[in-house]
Amino acid sequence: MSNKILPQSISPRRVLRGEKAWEHGKEIIPSICKRPLLLGRSKQTKNIRDFLYYELIQLGSNPIAAELKHDCCELDLAKIKTLVINNKCDGVIAAGGGKVLDAGKLSSHRLDIPCITIPTSASTCAGWTALSNIYSTKGAFIKDVILDSCPELLIFDYGFIRQAPPRTLASGIGDALAKWYESSSTSNASTDGLVQQAVQMARVLRDQLFIDSHEALLNQKSDAWIRVAEGCGLTAGLIGGIGGSRCRTAAAHAIHNGLTQLMHSKKSLHGEIVAYGILVQLHLEEVIEKNQLAQQARKQLQEFLKDLKLPTNLDNLDLKDVNIDSLRLACEFACRDESDIHRLPFKVNPNILLKALIMTKGQEIVVRLENNIEENKYLDRS
Repeated sequence: MSNKILPQSISPRRVLRGEKAWEHGKEIIPSICKRPLLLGRSKQTKNIRDFLYYELIQLGSNPIAAELKHDCCELDLAKIKTLVINNKCDGVIAAGGGKVLDAGKLSSHRLDIPCITIPTSASTCAGWTALSNIYSTKGAFIKDVILDSCPELLIFDYGFIRQAPPRTLASGIGDALAKWYESSSTSNASTDGLVQQAVQMARVLRDQLFIDSHEALLNQKSDAWIRVAEGCGLTAGLIGGIGGSRCRTAAAHAIHNGLTQLMHSKKSLHGEIVAYGILVQLHLEEVIEKNQLAQQARKQLQEFLKDLKLPTNLDNLDLKDVNIDSLRLACEFACRDESDIHRLPFKVNPNILLKALIMTKGQEIVVRLENNIEENKYLDRS
């Protein structure tokens, strides 16, 4: 282990969770900021933002409302910066899904003002983390940015989360499951105590999701729903905070990043694409490492994802008609030099990944490789 001291942002300064989390959290906000920018995007959550705006007025705050037009992209981030500066805002309250929360955190980071996150779904752990993903205006992943700190305050109000469609919780389950499948592959042999503990937390989270997810999606009033929603929105973030970057992402997220380069993939939610990416990662482990445990895990996970109506092949991601050239470009992006896919304990290149995507596509495809492509045993079709 390196003796180099690295800063580590583990959690928000304060976390409030429960049925009435907002009622308690709103009393804290004036001590953090008095003129916040209230950021959102989705039409489906506008009623929540209108409620928050009115409540902030009642508290004596002077909020400025703003909405993203796209995902967390530089165009919207520039507009947020202008609004904050022109209106002399002293904080950002991001109320929405993962991309809204990412935009709020990144804007606060760049402007050196506090951020408050209020998730309106349990589709990601973005309300917790010191990390933001930047996308293009078309929804294609560009890069992630490590932030100086986690949010100042996270308000995880069950009432807000319950208003989200069940699909968002299923997506959050797919994203949270990746914590185990990615960290166990990249960090299982780590000698770092915190990393070891984060990996074990990821295993426990996986087991809990396997046990509770079905009931959680059927009954929002159940204890199972609370455990699953908090597992996706809170525990998954804590795992990344304790374990650091090596416990956040590997092949599943890299595959997500590659597939977002295809126009059709923007119709799928983040966790839906990640869930499919886990299956592809397990296929890589099975074929390249001859790992029989990976084969068993893939079959088990595939049935679980089907039960939750999560994608198990490219057809499910509305990529049935994608051509090989487009898939190859997605694979090249997923295998960029800086990609987290290279955290795997074996080498993966675009050709290897392309074959894995095809093998999990859901229909038979014949691929003719160009003569100048380096041959690899994994690509042989004897």
